[in-house]
Amino acid sequence: MDDDSAEIELLEQNLNKTHQISQRMTSILTNFDTRLVKLEKSILPLYNSTQKLKQRAHNIDRALLKIDEVASSQDGIAVEEGLVLRGPQLGQLDAYIDILERLNAAIAFKSSDADSRDMARLIETGAKKLSQLYTKLVAEGSSGSPPVSGLAFMLTEFPPSLMSSLTPLVAFLRTLPLPSTHPSHPAASAILNTLKDAQRGYADMRGNWSRKALEMHSRRVVDRAETLDGVAAGKEFSVWIDSLLRVTETEYTLLTELAPLSGNTLIASTYDTLLTPLLTLFTDTLSSLTSLIKRSLHKYTFHALSAFSALSMSQSRWESVLAKRGREGNELRDGLNAIRGVCLRSFPELLADLKLAAIGKGSDLSVSLADITISTVQYLNRIPDVQDAVGSALSALGDGNWRMGDGKQVGKTAKSNSVEVKEKVLIQHFVYDVMNTLIGSLTTLSRTQRRPPFGSVFLLNNISHLVSHLVLRPTNPNTPSLLSKPTIDFLTSSWRTAKAGYFDANFSPLMQTLADDTRDKTSGSGWKAAAKEKFTRFYDLLEEVGERHRMAKVLDEDPEERSAVGEEVVKLVVPSLQRFMQKQKEREFSKNPQKYIKLSPEEVESRIRNFYN
Repeated sequence: MDDDSAEIELLEQNLNKTHQISQRMTSILTNFDTRLVKLEKSILPLYNSTQKLKQRAHNIDRALLKIDEVASSQDGIAVEEGLVLRGPQLGQLDAYIDILERLNAAIAFKSSDADSRDMARLIETGAKKLSQLYTKLVAEGSSGSPPVSGLAFMLTEFPPSLMSSLTPLVAFLRTLPLPSTHPSHPAASAILNTLKDAQRGYADMRGNWSRKALEMHSRRVVDRAETLDGVAAGKEFSVWIDSLLRVTETEYTLLTELAPLSGNTLIASTYDTLLTPLLTLFTDTLSSLTSLIKRSLHKYTFHALSAFSALSMSQSRWESVLAKRGREGNELRDGLNAIRGVCLRSFPELLADLKLAAIGKGSDLSVSLADITISTVQYLNRIPDVQDAVGSALSALGDGNWRMGDGKQVGKTAKSNSVEVKEKVLIQHFVYDVMNTLIGSLTTLSRTQRRPPFGSVFLLNNISHLVSHLVLRPTNPNTPSLLSKPTIDFLTSSWRTAKAGYFDANFSPLMQTLADDTRDKTSGSGWKAAAKEKFTRFYDLLEEVGERHRMAKVLDEDPEERSAVGEEVVKLVVPSLQRFMQKQKEREFSKNPQKYIKLSPEEVESRIRNFYN
């Protein structure tokens, strides 16, 4: 117990000492805190004064910086002015553009009117310098002689090296301030006028360059038209039209890429300026072709039809091109109407020429093909090549209005409630009238300008040519489709009539000598004398027919048909001769028959066949 009491007493003594130490520490801290408060009160006025001095120092520094900035800005404008006035240098376009961009940015943030005016003046000058560079590059790509690739037109693209230089230049020019985008910019109006001038110059240069590239081919089309077949000349004209349209389409695409002012209205007006030389060339070319055609319409009919076809096929492309220029007017429609008028004239004039041919002078002994026969066959065999143009023109003319001499007036169609006649049917109607008029004129020529035997051969040869080259063996495999059943029936009937006329004119006198007459029934020697006279007359006429056929070749261009006609003549003459000869021999018309029977039936047959060899 004594040990425990001693430990407790020791703990109490330690506890008292700790308490005394804590009191002393608390007293020291309290004293220290009092001193800090006094120190803060002493320092606070000094701190406040120091902060004001720092703010003043900061303001002074900012003012000095502003003064330095204004001074350096004035020095920079002077330096940049020299660079702007010198213009963009080769390979330094980006640096020049950077200067103008800084000047534009400076104008947006400067408050001084004087500074803005100076910078605007520099920006305007820079825009002019860049526009001059733009014009120079465009001129380089639009000068010299266009490349020639033989006789064919070669569409050339804008030089890629120049295109790579123009692309960034145009991209920057399109960012320059304009009244529509920067109404308060001092140089906006002047820049707009500068860019308009540059764009107008672009249109002039590209339009004249394109015309120069096409002009040589235009002259070739016109020069060759006088010597080429009409369809071939029309194809050349069609190729040239296609080249012209490809140029206009390519130039529009290029314009949208290189125009500094890319607004729709400005693009349209620029394209209109660009198209002017090309449309003038088109009008001049078509006018030259039309003048050539009008000079001799019957000779150049298919030139007109082929040109009309070429223009009609390209009409939608033309309208697309012209619609992009943003104004009224259609040069194609004017040209199309002019050439269509010539085409409409050609159909009545063809029929009139065929009618007038009936009063022409011909040789009494000529049995060769008439010029109108050859030209008409050529005409009809060419129609399928320009069938769309012929159908369209006849449709505009009206069914039957090509028969002007029969009381018809061009452009006045009969009123009818029936549906509109198809173009192919109109062509068939026209072809029928052509055949009817032609064969009528040939028949008149065979009767009025030639002796009947020669006239019959003439008619037979000409109608055979028509049947052969239009129905049986046409030059153009599509020609028979233009012949309606009435036309084919009419040709077939005319062929049969011509063949019957040929037999009648050449062999009827021969057959009449073998016919019975009243003297055959008389008694005594009268019938014998008549028989002898008939034999003599028959062989004289046979010799005359042979001489005629040596002079007038029958169906000379168709050996097969010529042989068939010879076979028909043999069947017509030889059996009658055999019967007549047998009859007279049985009646003993002469004691010496061989004196009058100069040729046997077999020899007559051989001689007749020789007529057609």
